[in-house]
This record gives sequence, structure tokens and C-alpha cells, in this order.
Amino acid sequence: MKRTMADLGVGEQGVLAELDLPLDLAQRLMEHGFLLGTTVTAVGTAPGGDPRIFRIDGADVALRARTARRMLLRRGT
Repeated sequence: MKRTMADLGVGEQGVLAELDLPLDLAQRLMEHGFLLGTTVTAVGTAPGGDPRIFRIDGADVALRARTARRMLLRRGT
């Protein structure tokens, strides 16, 4: 089973391996620093658990769980 950003608990990190997203959304996220090989840290959640907040390259970005589930991490992370 592939691990995704949605699987990260608060404080956990992973290395981004694949964006299984429509091209326009993938490009927008890459503009915000979500580049393959970059370390991502889960830093919090909104009340109710969605969206999740991730830190990438020093910036905090909120993503819906359905988006985070399609952002795959390297094996072993």
C-alpha cells in the first residue's frame, strides 16, 4: 500500500514522490513548493480534521484530505 500525505500524523514527515492529481492542480501545488523530493511535515488540522496543514519549504499550506490522499510519499517514509 502506498503511503500518502494524508497518512502523516502531526509532526511526522515524508518525502514527496508523486502527485496523482490533474495537471492544473499539480502545477498549482508545485508553484507552492510541493516538488518531488521535497520533505513535507504534517503540522496540524482544522477542527473536524479537514483540511490538514502541511509545512513545506518553511510555509504552512492547508490541503483538503482528498487532495492529500493523492500526494504519494517515498517508500520507507
